Amino acid sequence: MSYTKVDSRDVDPIADGLRFLRDPLDCEKLGVTVLDADPGWTGKEHDHADDGQEEVYVLLEGSATVSVEGEDVELESGEALRIPADATRQIRNGDTESQFVLVGASGE
Repeated sequence: MSYTKVDSRDVDPIADGLRFLRDPLDCEKLGVTVLDADPGWTGKEHDHADDGQEEVYVLLEGSATVSVEGEDVELESGEALRIPADATRQIRNGDTESQFVLVGASGE
């Protein structure tokens, strides 16, 4: 088969509304995650310096702040943010529910 299709709503969330789609889609080099964030939700601060994975966060609905290397970047619905692998990042959701698509790929 030349493609793989899944309904992201059928993928069991891990913690905090995160649904990792990499394995269900059988991706080799690309990670795709859907995040449904409750009001006031805060994600884990992290970077990807060890695995070289840059990420793009696309905010589909809501408003949120992403701290990148200590600088707060405000996001509104429809906006996207690219983050280099070695930069620390943390999502802080706003006062309403938000939905993100988080995409990561290794530079290899």
